[in-house]
Amino acid sequence: MKKILIANRGEIAVRVVRACAEAGYVSVAVYADQDADALHVRLADEAVGLGGTTAADTYLSVDALLRAAATAGADAVHPGYGFLSESAAFARAVEGAGLVWIGPSPESIDALGDKMTARRIAQRVGAPLAAGTDQPLAGPADAVAFAEEHGLPIAIKAAFGGGGRGLKVVRRLDEVAEAFDAATREAIVAFGRGECFVERFLESPRHIEVQVLGDGVGGVVAVGDRDCSMQRRNQKLIEEAPAPGLTDDQRTRIHDAARSICAEVGYRGAGTVEFLLAADGTISFLEVNTRLQVEHPVTEEVAGVDLVREQFRIAEGLGPSIAETPRPRGHAIEFRINAEDPGRGFLPSPGRVEALRIPGGPGVRWDSGIEAGDAVQPAFDSLIAKLIVHADSRDDALARARRALRELEVEGPATVIGFDRLAIDDPAFATGSFAVHTQWIESSLLPRLEVQLRPAPIEDAGLQRFPVEIDGRRVMLGLPTALLAGFAGGGAAAVPASDAVDPAALHAPVPGTLVRWLVDDGTEVAEGTQVAVLDAMKMETPVIAHRAGALAHGAEVGSMVAADAVIGRIG
Repeated sequence: MKKILIANRGEIAVRVVRACAEAGYVSVAVYADQDADALHVRLADEAVGLGGTTAADTYLSVDALLRAAATAGADAVHPGYGFLSESAAFARAVEGAGLVWIGPSPESIDALGDKMTARRIAQRVGAPLAAGTDQPLAGPADAVAFAEEHGLPIAIKAAFGGGGRGLKVVRRLDEVAEAFDAATREAIVAFGRGECFVERFLESPRHIEVQVLGDGVGGVVAVGDRDCSMQRRNQKLIEEAPAPGLTDDQRTRIHDAARSICAEVGYRGAGTVEFLLAADGTISFLEVNTRLQVEHPVTEEVAGVDLVREQFRIAEGLGPSIAETPRPRGHAIEFRINAEDPGRGFLPSPGRVEALRIPGGPGVRWDSGIEAGDAVQPAFDSLIAKLIVHADSRDDALARARRALRELEVEGPATVIGFDRLAIDDPAFATGSFAVHTQWIESSLLPRLEVQLRPAPIEDAGLQRFPVEIDGRRVMLGLPTALLAGFAGGGAAAVPASDAVDPAALHAPVPGTLVRWLVDDGTEVAEGTQVAVLDAMKMETPVIAHRAGALAHGAEVGSMVAADAVIGRIG
């Protein structure tokens, strides 16, 4: 490998760009129109535009990515995490184009990325498992039948993908059918496939995972374990390594199970095997993420291993640089700094980062795709950066985290920084008993969080393209829409103000795409009824009726709406 195309954006693209520079590879960034001046583009050796503004047209487009690789003359592709990182079809297309795929084989992705097949593999090697289906649900009736047979609560999950998307926990039988439909919709939007399965849901479990590296011929090493129980909407916010409070037997069981599951498919590269640990000590295999994880830095810090460099080594055919689990060196904690408002239920808060003060000092690491002046785009993920602290013990790491979080300032979008400061001082998290679980934030912490101010809307970040001739050769020139508007003398187009004085106006709680009306036009609704669904920064956000009355639709399904835009009226 000499030149690596990074088929991703944001923080993970920056992370891989830096690893390429240190390992001696040429890095090639790709970008959607609104990312044309993003940090990962500025830092890479080369950059190629993908020609679009949506994920589907850019970072999820196999054709666009392969064209970019050909344009740049890349000979390898690193997929990062999210987007197409767990797509066997993309891996096959990359290899079919004669390029090196820096990841597991397509066959391994097929076997482990399909959660139902992964369950069967876990059963075969004797890994602990909760009751569940190993075939896709044909429809909501199948989910209802499973709940009637095995009891509630149940978890309906997308068979492909992860990150909490396409996952619905159901505690009432009359909500199963709608939860199935919602999980299917989310799965299609996030992963392009809607197949779902169902399993028994363990109440108040911890989320424990094992980082593995495989050589592709059956050799697998467990690099270490992590705790990722601090979640909202089944998506992680705070992670740490090693997982605190595990017994030696529990740690041995999950490490052995992780190695066995991955060895069964001849796993190649970096991956993560996830488990749930119930309060009574029950362990259940959850899934395998056939890619690098967002939280990989905490394992790097305590294991002394650069996991991206390990991915490069394995892709070159050299295998992992370690043969056994390293003894943990101290303790590390990662905070995902998301543009979300915890006081509004972690609603996405895209906007421009007007000012940024980054913490420093011993044991502090900052992984980011954003600098001051950059915008957190509404079309993509809410992650601004990751703050990682490392120290000799968990108590020392918490003290260092408190200091670093005090230093950290982000002006512009609402962020989770205030939540982080509150969370790490809560006795349930900070003490040795470690009493948090995957629903702890919603059940215990959410009522104590304050609402933040909303950021100003982001101006149009798209590009307008024109054919021009340079030295007798026709090329396409892309210019920012806002810049062209300025040249025209009118400046950026004004955003229509929402009709705040109209008591009937139904406002969008976040900027996003209207994916579904749940109530027909003209129907009488009660206050508090969910009437529509927005897809905002890869999450489904409900629109709630603010009063009783007849609903009149004011926006079409598929349309982009701004925060506080009027999308209907209830009169």
